[in-house]
Amino acid sequence: MLSNFKVPKNLIPTDPRFGSGPSLVPMEYVKKLYDTHHELLGTSHRKLPIRNLVKEVQEGFRKYFQIPSDYSVVLGNGGATFLFDAIALGIVQEKVTHFTCGEFSEKWFKASKLCPFIKAEQVKVEYGEGINGKDVADSDLICVTLNETSTGVQLSELPRVHEGALLAVDATSGAGQVPCDISKTDIFYFSPQKVFASDGGLWIAFLSKKARERALKIAEDKSRYVPVIMNWKQAIENSDKNQTYNTPAITTIFYLNEQLKQMNELGYQKIQEMAALKADYIYKWAEEKSYLSCYIKDKKFRSWAVATIDLDDQYSAKEIIKILEEQKVAYNIDGYRNLGRNQLRIALFHNITFDNIKRLTQIISMLIES
Repeated sequence: MLSNFKVPKNLIPTDPRFGSGPSLVPMEYVKKLYDTHHELLGTSHRKLPIRNLVKEVQEGFRKYFQIPSDYSVVLGNGGATFLFDAIALGIVQEKVTHFTCGEFSEKWFKASKLCPFIKAEQVKVEYGEGINGKDVADSDLICVTLNETSTGVQLSELPRVHEGALLAVDATSGAGQVPCDISKTDIFYFSPQKVFASDGGLWIAFLSKKARERALKIAEDKSRYVPVIMNWKQAIENSDKNQTYNTPAITTIFYLNEQLKQMNELGYQKIQEMAALKADYIYKWAEEKSYLSCYIKDKKFRSWAVATIDLDDQYSAKEIIKILEEQKVAYNIDGYRNLGRNQLRIALFHNITFDNIKRLTQIISMLIES
């Protein structure tokens, strides 16, 4: 019986958090936050201590992603899902086309479809397949997802769009380690609870000059009703002052800043290389074991941030996950609920070490083969 299996102590990972979100927040960041004593927590986000923190985050992103100087780094509250509606309401002029390949890219499309004064078109592939997107002549916004968290699919390239259109990229679970040239996007947005090792509730968007100008122009259109909280003018102008429109969770920004500082020491290129090594290892493991298989068949679409591994039906993923959780070896590696597959979904985020990925895979193999 699998339930009789005991994980060898020498193989237990140094941290059991392998979930695809929320992320692995290093405990050292929590200690550093405590050491700020009275300087941050309980301070107004209009005051210098918080504005300086936001400014440091904005500058950290500019350095890490080498963001063009005429792009805006905008922050707001509500998480990346909040932007599904904000983009439809305040960035699309007449028509948007969404390229979808999983649960979250479809949710973005569904949000656009509900907007009463725009047209929304969907181009989809079956779950488990990848799609890069392409230009659509009569659409003024093209939407793609950098890394589909539900299925473990990532883009292999960005589409080029015509001069009158903008390219929007939902980068939530891939931003920071999945390759992407920001200068080839107009809206690149994400939340920090994945690769950037923070809590949720915050969104970050990099806007090109064209995207900023369109957002500000639409915000002045009195014929459109846009809730104040979703008004891009409010978000942009407040971010220009190194603050958010309404009160943010300071801990989220603090953890994000600590992670950014650590990642900037290595640089974007090095972190991509580290992510690729972990991805290469885990997919080879799945291909070499007769009882495992990669859910994403096309190698060029396999994610460097979230690996989805199917199990042979004679082995229960739920039972394996339960054993690993009970023995405090691995948390939250179950497949995305709506896929309904006998599957493991293992995050490869930057703070999840290569050594711990190796330990986890060795334990799973020992458990099954025993």
